[in-house]
Amino acid sequence: MTLPATQPAIEYTGPNEVRLNPAKPLPEIGPHHIVLAVEACGICFSDTKLLHTFDRHPRKSAVTRVVGGPVTPAAELAQALAEQPGYAPGGLPVTPGHECVARIAAVGAAVTRHSVGERVLVQTDYRHLPTAASVAAFGYTIDGGLERYAVLDERLVIDPQTGERFLIPVDERTTAAGVALIEPWACVECAYAWPERQGPLPGGRRLVVADPGHAPTGVDGWGVPVVAAADVTRVEGLYDDIAYCGADADVIEALGPHLAPQGLFALALGGAAVARPVQLDVGRIHYDQTRYTATAGPDLAAAYARIPAVTELRPGEKVAIIGAAGPMGLMHTVRAAVAGIAGLEIEAVDVDNARLARLAAVVDPLAQAHGVPCRCHNSTAEPLTGPYSYIAVLVPAPALLAQAVSLAGDGAIVNAFAGFPVGTVAALDLNHVARHGVYLVGTSGSRIPDMRAVLAKVESGRLDTTVSLDAVTGLGGVADALAAVDNRTSGGKIMVYPGIADLPLTRLAELPERYPAVAAAMAGGRWTTAAEAALADVTGTATTSVTAVAGAE
Repeated sequence: MTLPATQPAIEYTGPNEVRLNPAKPLPEIGPHHIVLAVEACGICFSDTKLLHTFDRHPRKSAVTRVVGGPVTPAAELAQALAEQPGYAPGGLPVTPGHECVARIAAVGAAVTRHSVGERVLVQTDYRHLPTAASVAAFGYTIDGGLERYAVLDERLVIDPQTGERFLIPVDERTTAAGVALIEPWACVECAYAWPERQGPLPGGRRLVVADPGHAPTGVDGWGVPVVAAADVTRVEGLYDDIAYCGADADVIEALGPHLAPQGLFALALGGAAVARPVQLDVGRIHYDQTRYTATAGPDLAAAYARIPAVTELRPGEKVAIIGAAGPMGLMHTVRAAVAGIAGLEIEAVDVDNARLARLAAVVDPLAQAHGVPCRCHNSTAEPLTGPYSYIAVLVPAPALLAQAVSLAGDGAIVNAFAGFPVGTVAALDLNHVARHGVYLVGTSGSRIPDMRAVLAKVESGRLDTTVSLDAVTGLGGVADALAAVDNRTSGGKIMVYPGIADLPLTRLAELPERYPAVAAAMAGGRWTTAAEAALADVTGTATTSVTAVAGAE
């Protein structure tokens, strides 16, 4: 086949402006370019956030610098970025879609690490391309997978430090939907596998602040002068570590913006109490991985000592999952149920009875098979009581995050997985955090190791990611799919097949009536390769790329 001159594609053109462009031009293919024929691309709640905020989204801002390495120097990365088709920072129109599986349809003459015909899982987070408030990403800063063909520069999709590929080869046995869904499952995996810094950053910039009568301890060797709390308004710049001995909420709030990305704020109350809840930017906890740790005593080292190495579930954990019946909440609940960690108890809550029923139908058999007590219930009728040792918050509501902190027990981890926009503040009880050693974490996106971990589970048969699949559609149904995600009327993930332009948004539960041949090809209500083939047959189009073109110049 020959690549077409134009293609259908979804485009965001401004805040809350989405269109189906029936004839988006394909870019000219250069020597370093890889053409991906998109098999399937999932719809994510993050896609709706990008739609609403557009150029204010942290991943839509321009790349501010490139971080090279021994594999790809910075100068080469900068050249690649300049030659990347569909690089669309700021107010430029962009094609969204980052939960993507594709087949390589063409490669430029200088491409060395990728081959025509390879089926690949797309890792989308380019941490070597930082933006002003996050990192560049496929489907945010660079045109993504909600189009028939996507083009990437090979130099950008090789980790400059390790040489690992961001286009990860996958086998032919797994459904396109199952592979595409590895991306959101990998985001969940990352939330538990993210390594936490348990001490001051070596060589980092440090700041020590103290109230009158609070002598800082536990910061020996920091080699920086102590700033009086009364002078906090004179503090300038960003710091990797901020240590505060005192209990003034105004001081804590004034220091928060001075935390650098992945910065750590250590608080020692020294026997005092904060007079009111503290307004913290929880969006930065999610996107910038800023962290707060506290102790009720005077020793700042004790605050650092409370930080876990990773945020994985621990044996005997009593787990609460808030917003469990949504697409990502289902993934958190399933992951906990099948994790094989001894002594777990799960309480999965939501406020929608219909979605809770679907959650229970998926999770209950898995939890029973693994001997894990799991209870799904409506928190408006039966509120959470606590204390819990692990709380995952899947709803971007500051009040719910504040409630989670209040329900956290000794040494608890509160995982702010919900994608709070940067600038979102929550009023948190830091006295409770200090007394009980609560640790608040958040992550955004995933890394190559997270995707490989989930891929290994899928290809070994230990995990079927399509347990979270609720509906399928073509490009023509994307606007309806975005609305369903935005309005939380979808009980699971929605998968887009860009090769089927006219397929309307169709829930799997509707398939027996709308497309009985597709429903008959499913197995026990689960999506299968036979179902995907049947979908291609009944729509008269191909769901996957079956032919490829090599050697594009």
